[in-house]
Amino acid sequence: MYTMQSWTCIFLIICSMQSVCHCCDWIRHHYGHLSSEYLSLLDQMGGDITKQDAPVFFPTSLYRHIDDAEVEDKVRFLKETIYQITKLFDGNMKSVTWDKKNLDDFLNILERQLENLNSCLSPAMKPERRLKRYFKKLNKNVLRKMNYSAQAWELIRKETKRHLQRLDILAAQMY
Repeated sequence: MYTMQSWTCIFLIICSMQSVCHCCDWIRHHYGHLSSEYLSLLDQMGGDITKQDAPVFFPTSLYRHIDDAEVEDKVRFLKETIYQITKLFDGNMKSVTWDKKNLDDFLNILERQLENLNSCLSPAMKPERRLKRYFKKLNKNVLRKMNYSAQAWELIRKETKRHLQRLDILAAQMY
């Protein structure tokens, strides 16, 4: 015999599964389209991507680790990475010489992607600590240390592109 608490638990599990399934459908049908849009805008908003390396190592091990994770963890990682990218672009951008319309469109599409991913997840889930720490280092060691210069923003644009391309691969593995 099931108690009321058992039924509530079963209901929450089913809802969570439906949310993840709905999210998988959304990722399958819409994520790639929006992703190609913002990657194109990222390329168009400035000149060539810099060849200079950022003083913060790209977190390859985090991506390798998440490749083997459950779907819900992958969705959370997608969401958290995009969220951290939007936070980076919320800094002092006075020195940026990028095309303003392309930059605004890029950020708007990122926000739309983030909203859709947020709707897939429980708000109680905690973000990946190592990912958050990486983006804090990127902010500190690139943007702040280089006084939010145009060169610093070009490094951020390069790292952002690397992340968004890697997220494409992760999203493609989910279906």
